[in-house]
Amino acid sequence: MIDWSPLRGLIAATFTPMNKDGTLNLKAVPAITEFVIGQGIDGLFVCGSTGEGTSLTSDERRAVTEAYVSATAGRVPVIVHVGHNSVEEATALAAHAAQAGADAIAAMPPAYFRPESVDVLIECLKPIAGAASNLPLYYYHIPALTGVHLPMVDFLAAARESLPTLSGIKFSNTQLDDLLSCVQFDGGRYNILFGTDEMLLAGLAMGAAGAVGSTYNFLAPTYRGVIEGFQARQQTDAQSHQAKATEIVRVILAHGGLNALKAAMCILGEDCGPPRLPISALSPDQFDSLGTQLRALVE
Repeated sequence: MIDWSPLRGLIAATFTPMNKDGTLNLKAVPAITEFVIGQGIDGLFVCGSTGEGTSLTSDERRAVTEAYVSATAGRVPVIVHVGHNSVEEATALAAHAAQAGADAIAAMPPAYFRPESVDVLIECLKPIAGAASNLPLYYYHIPALTGVHLPMVDFLAAARESLPTLSGIKFSNTQLDDLLSCVQFDGGRYNILFGTDEMLLAGLAMGAAGAVGSTYNFLAPTYRGVIEGFQARQQTDAQSHQAKATEIVRVILAHGGLNALKAAMCILGEDCGPPRLPISALSPDQFDSLGTQLRALVE
């Protein structure tokens, strides 16, 4: 029986820990999990963009999934991203996630040969959903990386009957009008999780009940301030916390992309090692500069 309870609050997009040679360092997962849960998050999102899922082999993704499911020990829900350029591989990963004890699955679309319509996208998702038919499915909407720019409210309308396990969308896009339409679609039927950390307050204003992000791993208390201020209608307080988080994100992104985010986790949280190629690690000077600026901001 599928648990349709909506995921709420802060869901940390987990990092995949690696050794200096780019191999997995799964021994680090328990410590990472304890730190992140200790920050006060409400769930984990495994093998997404932050977790470098598309740079891992399918066997590695299975190993990472098992490690995080084991480390959480049921304390918070675990969403496993199973999307792949091969629908067949994504389907196999979905079946494994269900077997491994995941609480939900998410899937981005194929991103090399892309679905050109909502109908084709749904056809890609059907076997994935079917392989984990006991789990809620979240569509992973991140058009900046996938190149799939289909309107999500149109997707929900078309998927209403054909994807019965669809629970919502991980909405990693700044098109707030589409976000609002998805939140309100069919009386709020779907659980829309906002995926842009530096705009969390805007996502809350559009009605998103939950959010998935990289910096929630090490800044959850600051984002809690955003949520609590918003819920208490203390707009100035919510804006103050969001401004702090946004400035930290700005500093991180000024030093790079995922490489800088992974370095920030090392500086403010637990060491997850370097990224895997084609992403290059920060240089020692860049790492030191980032650390100096981040520590000044979080003090």
